Parts: sequence; structure tokens; C-alpha cells
Amino acid sequence: MKKIINSLTIMLGFLLLFSCNIQREKKEMPSKTVFTGKDGEIKLIILDPGHFHASLLQKFPQKQVNDTVLVYAPEGNELNQYLASIENYNERKDNPTRWHEIAYSGNDYLQKMLEEKKGNVVILAGNNLRKTDYIYQSINAGYNVLSDKPMAINTENFELLESAFDSARTHNIYLYDVMTERYDVLNTLTRELVNNRELFGELQSGTIDNPSIVMESVHHYYKEVSDNVLVRPAWFYDIKQQGEAIVDVTTHLVDLINWQCFPDAVIDYQKDVDLISATHWPTKLTLSEFSRSTNLDAFPDFLKKYVNNSVLEVYGNGKINYQIKGKNIEVTAIWNYEAPQGGGDTYSATVRGTKATVEIVQDKTEKYIKQLYVEKDKSIDEIAFESVINKTIKQLQEMYPFVSSKRVSGSRYQIVVPVESRKGHEDYFGYVAQKYFGYLVNRDMPEWEISNTIAKYYITTKALEIAEKNSTP
Repeated sequence: MKKIINSLTIMLGFLLLFSCNIQREKKEMPSKTVFTGKDGEIKLIILDPGHFHASLLQKFPQKQVNDTVLVYAPEGNELNQYLASIENYNERKDNPTRWHEIAYSGNDYLQKMLEEKKGNVVILAGNNLRKTDYIYQSINAGYNVLSDKPMAINTENFELLESAFDSARTHNIYLYDVMTERYDVLNTLTRELVNNRELFGELQSGTIDNPSIVMESVHHYYKEVSDNVLVRPAWFYDIKQQGEAIVDVTTHLVDLINWQCFPDAVIDYQKDVDLISATHWPTKLTLSEFSRSTNLDAFPDFLKKYVNNSVLEVYGNGKINYQIKGKNIEVTAIWNYEAPQGGGDTYSATVRGTKATVEIVQDKTEKYIKQLYVEKDKSIDEIAFESVINKTIKQLQEMYPFVSSKRVSGSRYQIVVPVESRKGHEDYFGYVAQKYFGYLVNRDMPEWEISNTIAKYYITTKALEIAEKNSTP
């Protein structure tokens, strides 16, 4: 009888210990939120907001998002700029927000966030060197994460990002990339056009020298945002912290290609992607140009390794040639110092099909306003093509009533989108947030979103690895 009692005592002890461990594990995770779409249920955590994109996600009020926002960040200009932007949104006359920001700025800001376990969605937009670790730790702590690009800027980051996606799947939470360019109406229309088989045909395979998809994005270090000069943090010019253009800006281009040309298709980077070549080269800035952009009067010590003859050399340019499912692709990212008079950031794209080519042009001839064109293949009859164009426009007008077409040559048509019908870049952040919050409520993020994000960062980080090897003496 004593043996039975002793055995039961031991078993009860184990059960009690096991129960305590379970309770401890539960305490280590933030309370799991079941999102229903209810007003105020999304409680944002802004972690280390070092980029102006962090505030753009809060530019407009959203009913589902709680007005109280928790901020964890180191003290400094970046935190102050973020808080000032939010204050401006709150105080503007037109559609003001009502954000109540609670900021913690101790050196242990990350640990504090993980320990306090408040909020349910972490927003990341800042220093790219730390970003992947922020993602990984936030996901492991049970937070949903909405991250600005890039999520990874080198191969080591990419491997950690893969682990973060695995962890997100295990915890049944969502990690999502802020891909604003999908919401540019011309990019959306491009997606419609290249998937119209009657108009476009099939996507050509192209060759390495003549790819079927070519995209280029040009940005500028000195610029204005919301009518104010954008003050860049000094680390923005450090490729080890910001990342090279080949792993930063190209994320948008690679994403658009996946989304437009392989819609809803799962892309497995181990089977479907082949990196052909990659190159990179620097943009050179004088101290006066650097100072005008950063409000600093000297190059900080961590940038001096990039300074030659008093000129800062930043690897802000890169080109990648690769294949997805056998289709040849070329993407190029360029950073100049300042846009020409009347200009700004520019984007161009060419997608070649067996029946037509779809192009986006944004240059001086277009007065730096992005325009969309379709040009028939020489094998297609002019009259037949015109008929298909007219039919396509009627179909598009069901969703986009402001769209029309204009013949500019015998084989070329402009798909006309009035400027007043186009939303601005800053508006896209709200659309991304709405899409992500919808996924949280409906629990329906498609598998291609996840696999294609992983493939995207494999392409960019592997390209950097190749470019660095090619430039090593």
C-alpha cells in the first residue's frame, strides 16, 4: 500500500511540475489574439523606427487599429523624427489621427518589449542590419510582424529569415513584407495585361542578353517627403547597415515580377530559380552633399572606410540577371544623389509576350510621369490587335472606369490613366496594412505569399554574394 501511495505521490509531483512548466511557457508568450475585425483590436508595437516608412503606416486612421501605440527604440534623432511625424498627423486639419504614443527608450528596449508582451502586431521599418534579428525574436515571442523591406540584406540574414518563417508557421502567426508597389495602379494594370492571353499571349523565355522581363528603378539620396526635406540617418550610407541597392530596392522589382508574371504561383527557390550573374558599383558623394542629406558636418567614423580622396563611395547600384521557371529576367537598381529639375524617382519595365509587349516608361520625354504602353508583336495583324485592345479596355473599365486607350503609332497604344485617378506612394502603406490586417482576421494568407517572399530574398542576397565575388581583385 505504501508503494502505491509513494508512486501516486511521485506521479502527482511530475504532473504538478509539468503543469507549472506549461503555465510558465504560456506566460512567455503574448496572449494569442483572435482577430475578428473589431475596432481597436490591433495593438501596434513600433520597434526601432529608423525609417520614415514607420510613420507612413500610421498616416491615416484605421478603425481596426487601437489609438494607443507602444514604441520601443533607442534614444536619438530617429525616434524623435518618428514621434514628430506622428504628432504632425495628429495635429493636421485634414483627417487628423488620434495616436497616443507610449515610448520606451532605454538601452534594453528590445528586451523590454519581449518581457512586457504588450501589443499583438510588431511594425518594423529601420536599420536593416538589425531588422532580421528583430523579426526572428518578435516571431519567436509570438508576435505577428509587418516589416518594411528589406527583410534580409545578406546570406546570413536570409538563413535567419527562413527560420523566422518556419517559426511563424509553428506559432500560427503571420510575417508579411510591405510591398507597396503592388498598389500602384499602373503596376496593377500591368498584371492584368500580361495575364490576358488574348492580348499578350505567353510570356517569352528570352535570353540572357535579351531577357523577356527587364525592370529598372532609380532613386535619389536627397529628396523631399510630405513637402519636407528627408533627413537621412548616417547609417543609411553604410552598406553593412542599410544594405546595398542590390538587396534593398531590387526587392520591389523581384516582387513585382513574381506577382505580375507568375500570379498565385508558388516559387520554390531551390527548384525554380537560377542566378546567372550580378554586378554592383558605387555612387560618389562629396561631404557637402552628404551634409545636405544628413545635417551632419563630417563623415562619421564608421563611414570612413568608404571614403576615398574625401569622397564617400556607396554601393548604391546593382544589376541581377536570373531565371524563374526558365524565363530570363534582368533587374537594375540605381541611386543618384539628386533628381534632375522637375524629376524624381523613376521606374521602367518591359515584359515581352508572344503577341505583345507591355512597357512602363517614366523619363524626361514623359515629363517624369509614369505611363503605360502596349505594343503588338510584328506577327500580329494591326486591325485584329486594335480590336483586342478595345475589348481589353472595356473589360478593365469594369474595375477601373477611368482607364482608356490612345493609339500613338501603328503598333503601339498608350493605356491612359489620368494622374488624378492615381494614388500617391504614401497612400500605398495604408493599403498594405489593410491587406495584412485582412489576413490576420480571415487566416487566409496564401502559400505563394510566403514561398515567394523567401524566394525573393534568396535572389537578392545570393546576387549580392555573386557581385561581391566578381568585384574582388
